[in-house]
Amino acid sequence: MKKEYKVVYAPIAKDDLRAIYRYIALELVEPAVAKNQVNRIRAAIRNLGTFPKKHTAVEWEPWASMNMRKLPIDNYVVYYLVSDEHQKVTIVRVFYGGRDVESIIQY
Repeated sequence: MKKEYKVVYAPIAKDDLRAIYRYIALELVEPAVAKNQVNRIRAAIRNLGTFPKKHTAVEWEPWASMNMRKLPIDNYVVYYLVSDEHQKVTIVRVFYGGRDVESIIQY
């Protein structure tokens, strides 16, 4: 039986989820939709504990060298790292899929 990986969030990833909720709830005035969207993202993230390497690796630097992986969920993408040594998945960032992530992370 394969051991389950522990899933942890980087502080900025938690901030990303809060920002997603705030945008949908306050800017789009859809608090129920915001709650459901964040819940779907978090549920997909929880599933990474079982098969963390199931999703595609990022192909651009500097994240390619780090073996960063990406999990698409609805209109969002979760970026995460897998540590086999520590049996841990670290959620690094959660972005809206239409953003230019490569240029965002360069700063």
